[in-house]
Amino acid sequence: MFWPDVIDLKQFYATTLGEIACESIRSSIRQIWPAAKGDVVLGIGFTHPYLLHGMENAERVISCMPAPQGVIHWPLDRPNLTLLGDEGELPFADNSINRVLVVHALENSEQVRRMMQEVWRVLTPTGRVLVVVPNRRGIWARSALSPFANGRPYTFQQLRNLLFDNSLTPLQTRSALFFMPTRWKFLLRSAKYLDRLGRIFYRYFGGVILMEAEKQIYAPTKQVRVQKYSSARIYAPAAKPVLNLKRNAD
Repeated sequence: MFWPDVIDLKQFYATTLGEIACESIRSSIRQIWPAAKGDVVLGIGFTHPYLLHGMENAERVISCMPAPQGVIHWPLDRPNLTLLGDEGELPFADNSINRVLVVHALENSEQVRRMMQEVWRVLTPTGRVLVVVPNRRGIWARSALSPFANGRPYTFQQLRNLLFDNSLTPLQTRSALFFMPTRWKFLLRSAKYLDRLGRIFYRYFGGVILMEAEKQIYAPTKQVRVQKYSSARIYAPAAKPVLNLKRNAD
C-alpha cells in the first residue's frame, strides 16, 4: 500500500481546498469530542491539523506518524510532540491512552488488523478511538486533488465490522466533505452551505466517514490464547574487536 508523503500532506492542508476540508472534518470531530479535559490523546497518521483544537485542556497530546509516511516537527511554535513509529507496534504501555484519533492511516496501512489491535491495547478500559477514513461512496475517494484518494476507502458497514472484529464498539458516526474537491475558489465559497445541507440530507455520501468506538472488555469464560507478534525490525550485529593472539604472544 502506498503511503502519502508527509510533505505532500502538509502542502495539501496549506492550500485553500485543504483549509476548507480541514475545517469541515474538524467540525465533525468537535461534535463527537467536544472536550478532552484531563485525557491523554494520541494521534496516529497525519493528525496535526486536528489535534490541539478543542483539546487545550488535555493532559497530554502526542502524534505518532508511521515510518513510511515520514515525520516532521510539530507544533512549530512549541516543544516537539511528534514521534516516528510503527502503527502495528505502538511504543506505548498497555491502558495508557484515553483517546486515539486516526487520520490518513487506516486506509494506507498494510497491517490494518494489527494496527487496530494495538489501538485496543493502548486504550484505557473506558478509552475511545475516532477513525477518519475516505468514504467509498463519496467523490473525494476518486479525486487526485486530495490525499483521501490514496489507499483503501471504506463504507459505513465495512468500518463498523472492522471495529467490531477488533473488540471496539461503535458509538457515534458522522460524515464530512459534502462539497466537490476543486481548486476553483468561487465553487469553494459554497462549501460551508453544502456541508450543512449534506449533514442533514446526504450523510452517507460525504467524502469521509468519522466513527467513534469504545474499547470492549469482556470477562473471559475460558482460557484465551493471545497471539503474539515478533518485532518486524531487523537489527544488524554490532562490531566486536578481534583479539590479535600473535601480537599478545610477542
